[in-house]
Amino acid sequence: MERQEWQGRVALVTGASRGIGRAIALRLAAAGIRVAVNYRGNREAAEATLAAISQAGGECLLHAADVSDFEAAQAMVSAVVDAWGRLDILVNNAGIARDMLLLRMRPEDWNAVLATNLTGVYACTRAVTKPMMKQRFGRIVTISSIAGILGNAGQANYAAAKAGVIGFSRSVARELASRNITANVVAPGLIATEMSQEMPQAAYQQLIQQIPLGRAGQPDEIAEAVWFLIQSGYITGQTIVVDGGLVMD
Repeated sequence: MERQEWQGRVALVTGASRGIGRAIALRLAAAGIRVAVNYRGNREAAEATLAAISQAGGECLLHAADVSDFEAAQAMVSAVVDAWGRLDILVNNAGIARDMLLLRMRPEDWNAVLATNLTGVYACTRAVTKPMMKQRFGRIVTISSIAGILGNAGQANYAAAKAGVIGFSRSVARELASRNITANVVAPGLIATEMSQEMPQAAYQQLIQQIPLGRAGQPDEIAEAVWFLIQSGYITGQTIVVDGGLVMD
């Protein structure tokens, strides 16, 4: 039933060559959705995502683009629409981190993180707005972080960008609701990805001890939250925190 309902729909997942993005792409493909996988530089990892989707019987295209480049984001969206005739789902997942204390944070570290993690969300979302409005259907899900809710020492740039996408998504949700387009956010906590494994081991274990469920999350668990929001036509402008209980309002 799930595959029949979503068969033929088209999704674009940014930063989908590995980690959370790859898990989301695989989850959507399993529902019968055609998936455009965006990546910036790691072609080999992107091809591994494509191979996994193809082996499972799904349809996938690769699109190399820097999402912070407005023209590149627009060209990528146009290429997806040209290839498949529509674009129903955008998952803004691409992100980078350049962690350091504020006193040591260079302007280029601030600008790089804001460019990818916030401006990239704007560029891709703006690019999909026209085809989604024309269809009178769309699902936009953006990956934030609990850092954007709590803040985090050494991550002023990252937290600012991740907080920014929450406010951005709420505004988009209000603007596009009349066209049957929803915009929501998933805010992961500590997830077992290559990025989190770069943390000092002592800090990683200390964070684990603060999580009520006592473990890091898995990329598949974020993918399931994204899939829930895609299926939910009456939820918009919301942020779902997936963090094992670390943040409790």
